[in-house]
Amino acid sequence: MHRHLKLFDYTLLKRYMAKGEISWKSSFEDGRKRQAYAKKIGRNWRFFDREKRYDNWEPVLKPEFDDWMELLDGVDRRVHRRLLQPQDADRLRQKIKELFPGVDVPKPS
Repeated sequence: MHRHLKLFDYTLLKRYMAKGEISWKSSFEDGRKRQAYAKKIGRNWRFFDREKRYDNWEPVLKPEFDDWMELLDGVDRRVHRRLLQPQDADRLRQKIKELFPGVDVPKPS
């Protein structure tokens, strides 16, 4: 990829680059299939969904609790594989607790 970088430099670059998106599949309330993803921008997560592969991604302004839990599952898996930092999962859990008070958010496994 970056032939001019030494191995050490590339390792640092890879570690601090954007980690991409976390995606999942689910269903709309009426039973239609749904594709969704969340993208981390700064410390915030932006959610998007669409029905079919070639449809445009539409922003989800108020993600449901299930979307947040799918995102948390994806973040926990990436923390386990050392693609994200444990602090990312902790911040996400705190955000979910703020948005959905009284809901039990599972601890990392």
